[in-house]
Amino acid sequence: MDSRPRETDAPGDPANGAAPPPAAAVAAAATGGVEITKPRNDKRGYRRVVLPNALECLLISDPDTDKAAASMSVSVGYFCDPDGLEGLAHFLEHMLFYASKKYPIEDSYSKYIAEHGGSTNAFTSTERTNFYFDVNSDSLHDALDRFAQFFIKPLMSPDAVHREIKAVDSENQKNLLSDPWRMSQLQNHLCDENHPYHKFGTGNWDTLEVKAKEKGLDTRLELIKFYDSHYSANLMKLVVYGKDSLDNLQNLVENKFCDIRDIGRKPFSFPGHPCSSEHLQILVKAVPIKQGHTLRILWPITPNVRCYKEGPCKYISHLIGHEGEGSLFYILKKLGWAISLEAGEGDWSYDFSFFSVVIRLTDEGQEHMEDAVGLLFRYITLLQTSGTPKWIFDELQTICETGFHYRDKGPPIHYVVNISSNMQIFPPEDWLIASSMPSKFSPDAIQNILNELTPGNVRIFWESKRFEGQTNLTEPWYGTSYSVEAVPPSIIQKWVAEAPEEDLHLPKPNIFIPRDLSLKNVEEKVSVPFMLRKTPLSRLWYKPDTMFFTPKAYIKMDFHCPLSQSSPESAVLTDVFTRLLMDYLNDYAYDAQVAGLYYAVKPNDTGFQVTMVGYNDKMRTLLETVIGKIAEFEVRVDRFSVIKEAMTKEYENFKFRQPYQQVLYYCSLMLDEQAWPWDEEFSALSHLEASDLGNFLPHLLAKTFIECYFAGNIEPNEAKSVIQHVEDVLFNAPISVCKPLSPSQHLARRIVKLEKGLRYYYPAMCLNHQDENSALLHYIQTHQDNVKQNVLLHLLALIGKQPAFHQLRSVEQLGYIALLRQRNDSGVRGLQFIIQSTVKDPANLDARVENFLKMFESTLYQMSDAEFKSNVRALIDMKLEKYKNIREESAFFWGEISEGTLKFDRKEAEVAALRELKKEELIDFFNDHVKVNAPQKKILSIQVYGGLHTAEYQTIVQNAPPPQSCEITDIYSFRRSRPLLACMYFGGLFD
Repeated sequence: MDSRPRETDAPGDPANGAAPPPAAAVAAAATGGVEITKPRNDKRGYRRVVLPNALECLLISDPDTDKAAASMSVSVGYFCDPDGLEGLAHFLEHMLFYASKKYPIEDSYSKYIAEHGGSTNAFTSTERTNFYFDVNSDSLHDALDRFAQFFIKPLMSPDAVHREIKAVDSENQKNLLSDPWRMSQLQNHLCDENHPYHKFGTGNWDTLEVKAKEKGLDTRLELIKFYDSHYSANLMKLVVYGKDSLDNLQNLVENKFCDIRDIGRKPFSFPGHPCSSEHLQILVKAVPIKQGHTLRILWPITPNVRCYKEGPCKYISHLIGHEGEGSLFYILKKLGWAISLEAGEGDWSYDFSFFSVVIRLTDEGQEHMEDAVGLLFRYITLLQTSGTPKWIFDELQTICETGFHYRDKGPPIHYVVNISSNMQIFPPEDWLIASSMPSKFSPDAIQNILNELTPGNVRIFWESKRFEGQTNLTEPWYGTSYSVEAVPPSIIQKWVAEAPEEDLHLPKPNIFIPRDLSLKNVEEKVSVPFMLRKTPLSRLWYKPDTMFFTPKAYIKMDFHCPLSQSSPESAVLTDVFTRLLMDYLNDYAYDAQVAGLYYAVKPNDTGFQVTMVGYNDKMRTLLETVIGKIAEFEVRVDRFSVIKEAMTKEYENFKFRQPYQQVLYYCSLMLDEQAWPWDEEFSALSHLEASDLGNFLPHLLAKTFIECYFAGNIEPNEAKSVIQHVEDVLFNAPISVCKPLSPSQHLARRIVKLEKGLRYYYPAMCLNHQDENSALLHYIQTHQDNVKQNVLLHLLALIGKQPAFHQLRSVEQLGYIALLRQRNDSGVRGLQFIIQSTVKDPANLDARVENFLKMFESTLYQMSDAEFKSNVRALIDMKLEKYKNIREESAFFWGEISEGTLKFDRKEAEVAALRELKKEELIDFFNDHVKVNAPQKKILSIQVYGGLHTAEYQTIVQNAPPPQSCEITDIYSFRRSRPLLACMYFGGLFD
């Protein structure tokens, strides 16, 4: 796969008879007549503004938006960290959220955003720090006023500084056993110590507190000094997205952001490449945390951003990352050596860049690493010597252009972050396009990059647990064990010569590039799905596109097969079947994904599911191919072995999940009657052979019902015709694969009902004994699907979310992850607190949650009528938020169909209930279900104890349960002992 960031969708090639993409539209900027290229069908207004303090802004006016958003990109990242104060830029990012001179109450900014339907976050990268938020559209003015104060007069109190260093440390603790973090830092470590790429960017308690004090430094003073000397308006790029007119947005921005200081700070630059000659021609063997073998081949190259119109890296990554016949991956897969392959430009700036090829190897591939590298270099040689066919560039250009012009509207918060980042790099006319749309064919630019992918320029990182005990070095920040050896070009040339002779060749033209981008004329102007067709074999729901007017469609097909989840073996075999099906389709259908037609076949709670979304032109062709593969499915022993091996590693790596993920797993296992434990599934997998799948499949499909949903740019007769074809192939053929499912065999999903007035708790040691983090999930079960109670729960979660985060994370510093959110198990609803911590053990965390609820009780009682109404309005705005694309709309409607609830007017009903809601009803709901010692309260406390809290675990399992508490010692006995709530009816509605 080409690992470059992909557009949401993408198609079209005039060479193949495709309709040419529409010409680009332009948005005239207010300053200097700059024209910002935008998609032709984009109705939003854009204006570039430069304030007197040199702050450059892009204003986006969208009268149809329900959410407003803003993002500030500051061209200061961790490359700017002072020597010996690693993580200072990242720490500053944390601190700016706390308080400001204008808004001195701690966390008031985040509280305002949360109470007005929004979210907020930030990130620090090598050369940038990005702060962003979204909020209900009518709250943008006040949100921006608070946001702007980050950059005008932040307060950095000594107490807050001390506490937030702990949050940075907790964030780093979370990452210590994460292979992506570990391997990224190892690549940074093995480069020039004088280049900032070598740095450790996150920071921790040691770098920001202990070592700072040892050097006589006051971290707070250093933080203020860093802010004062680095944060300057001329280094900032702001994007503001709202429903106001451009003139009003301009007045708003000029008013709110004019007081940011411009100290004329010269932009930071970091010339030179991180890798000198001693860091090239090396083979690094590293020991990961998880099972698996990964090969990363990297080359320093000329940054693509210098010639982004020509897009040489896009062209090369498309070819090296291709998965069709004749590609490098196709050959490695055929040989049984590779599970996946990705190629593309990785870490980059204007001054340096890396091109990387990442191959996940099988066990056999691990033994043929040299051959795999040899084949890669042989393919690169093919590209270097075969010229650069213009038709490939034309195909890519058409795919990218059509993808740009038919790009789905997405959440404003993602849009503003993307554009503010682009503003630091590209000229204004390309802020929306960036490097996504190559427009100039330049064989020389492509050849120049290819000429840099040489054996003399390479760095190879090879990760495998098999290297344990064979390494002699340790990376200092994450403790990764590794060794380094020289790999001169002569060695790689030998690998090339000895690699197997295989038919590597360029891809064929892409048949999935859509030719027909016209919109269907559908008479049904309905706002919700309706049942278009019903037989004993299937049911078809249909919803034409009446909102988005794009040449795209969305298809879901649930194959309800009761046998699929009847045992751990059945669940695993169903999973293997869907993975093999995707594996068989890949050689043919990879081009569909490249061209903007995405598909997936995955197991689910009732069998398996086929999903398709993207351009409708070739969708039927692809769907009929998938159905044909199901009908003629045969188990290939060689591919079964590869899939089994990949799944085995996934099960082996289950224990390395973060503790907070483990508590979520245990909670689902306890509540869901149909869930099977991972270790039983793993045991079942270890005994399975290819013949078992061959024997199982006819039984799986012997009882099948297909629930279907077709939406978007598709006519009703076409939808009916497609389903008739599916029935003919699967059910009505001379030798039928599938047999109909009788009404009595349709499944219901059942969820455990907790007991009122009792607190269940389940203590367990962390599956990974090396992990020092502990975690708690404190779940309060409240009710079953009910419009009035649903909105009461949602409102309570909205009001409590930010106070919980502030108290548990910011004030008490229990851990980086501290969340309060709703939980919905097939209509059985409740609240859940999730905390991950090295500071307190889970039983202690549980006590802190109870303490928070006591504090929150008074907050709720003291809430004014105005505050209550404001929160209700915010929630109504959230409920009324319009869908932005076919995926969002379909996700809601499909949820109602798949769960059997069919409440297509759910949001309208909930808004109506909210309009009638009284504050007393919210307090009554809290008192009945959530308040400490409430008579109706039902609690499940899942406690995972990390390495630092082993003694506390021993204590809790040895002590008798406290009053009104019950320890769960066996999950399955507990599950069997409790009454069940029937929630979901899978395909069982035949009225």
